[in-house]
Amino acid sequence: DLELNDEGESFRAIQLLKTLRGLAVRFNVVAGKPVSFDEEVAGIYDVQPPVYDLSEYDAVLAEIDALLPGEGSIAERVDAFRNSLAVPEDKLQAVIDRAIAECRARTAAHFELPKGESFRMEFVKDKPWSGYNYYQGGFESLIQINTDFPLIIDRAVDLGCHEGYPGHHVWNLFMEQELVNSRGWIEYTVVPLFSPFGPIAEGSGNYGIELAFPGPEKIDFEREVLFPMAGLDPALADTLDALNALTGKLTHATNEVSRRYLDGELSREEALVMMQKYYLASAEKSAQRMRFVDTYRAYVINYNMGLDIVRAYVEAGDDPWGRFKRILTAPLTASDIAEELAAD
Repeated sequence: DLELNDEGESFRAIQLLKTLRGLAVRFNVVAGKPVSFDEEVAGIYDVQPPVYDLSEYDAVLAEIDALLPGEGSIAERVDAFRNSLAVPEDKLQAVIDRAIAECRARTAAHFELPKGESFRMEFVKDKPWSGYNYYQGGFESLIQINTDFPLIIDRAVDLGCHEGYPGHHVWNLFMEQELVNSRGWIEYTVVPLFSPFGPIAEGSGNYGIELAFPGPEKIDFEREVLFPMAGLDPALADTLDALNALTGKLTHATNEVSRRYLDGELSREEALVMMQKYYLASAEKSAQRMRFVDTYRAYVINYNMGLDIVRAYVEAGDDPWGRFKRILTAPLTASDIAEELAAD
């Protein structure tokens, strides 16, 4: 029944209908109606989640076991190693500021950011997440960093890129500038958290780290700049880099744990044991991750599946920053990207 004026308006209407479909599914979840993990992912986030065989991750766990030999479980050893690289509290502000400044400088070399854009940063506690961007409008963000647990040195750049540049802050800047101000698409003055743009929002935040710090540039910057600022031993940087490369291969396992838990196949206690095995953190930090699943449910897929989707799209062309900007301004959902890649 919609009267569409041109191709742009047709695309606009389709995206709005996807958002409304997602809201309808989310309303069912909130109302306590039975919604499976797969139905939630497909209905809200516009992507079909695969089923993962957890045994396939055993080889990765064996590599991590060899990388960090010693007493205790693999999770305990990983947790101990990472905590040895925690940023001292009295150096935290300076390290975070320096990391964000580097993320911004690398982004500004490729993007013309709106004049007057800015962010405020706060340290908070008692949250189920490590960082959060609350976009305020008017090209301003509030970035909160959770200090329930020590901040490990590599998280400074991760948070700076993911929450800031070229991640959530920049995505919101371009949404406001290109969609709201330039096109007058007022529906993008509010983007629901539980929406088909979730995989792109979180995926672009995570891929933004790789884009701004390609190849060895992230670990080189951390070793040469952040480790000394934090008073940490730069000789440990290579081990940290190797560990992160391996743990990155485990991220999809937490999707499967979340699916089985939310679908009632695992009790919370059983899910917590499995989460700690594949999340490779302390019991307390794994419990925080379970609290995230309790709070945000199937949203967990957006970080890793979203990263896969954004990476595939950006790396399919010869202009990575240009393709990345298109993802931030189109606006595309996962099915749109799949169709474009299939047509290439």
